[in-house]
Amino acid sequence: MSGLVLKLSPKERVLINGAVIENGDRRSRLSIMTPNANILRLRDAIHPEEVTTPVRRVCYIAQLVLSGDAQEDEAKIQLLRGVEQLSQVFTDPDSRGQMAIATEQIVSGNIYQALKALRALLPREERLMAARQN
Repeated sequence: MSGLVLKLSPKERVLINGAVIENGDRRSRLSIMTPNANILRLRDAIHPEEVTTPVRRVCYIAQLVLSGDAQEDEAKIQLLRGVEQLSQVFTDPDSRGQMAIATEQIVSGNIYQALKALRALLPREERLMAARQN
């Protein structure tokens, strides 16, 4: 993950290796040079009470690793199991592609990139849940 660039809005907060960092009054860019740094944009964070769906649950597990609240080795098993379960529901080619990316990144230990791929499933899940309620 060498060379990850974060573009931050004014006052935006980000968690980097367990430390919360808040941007100043202007937009800025941070280049993260440390490979496999644990990074989480707090605006993207899922709060425990929001973990109400299967995709959110898997994303939350990845988020716990990035925040330092879960051990990566143990979480990898849960993440891979969660992606496998999601693959039973998300059968379209684009979703399958996102899950393949997530799986590859989990196995490689790139939890940030795995979370990014999994978050792409959230709008699809929302549409499926809405259609199910109608």
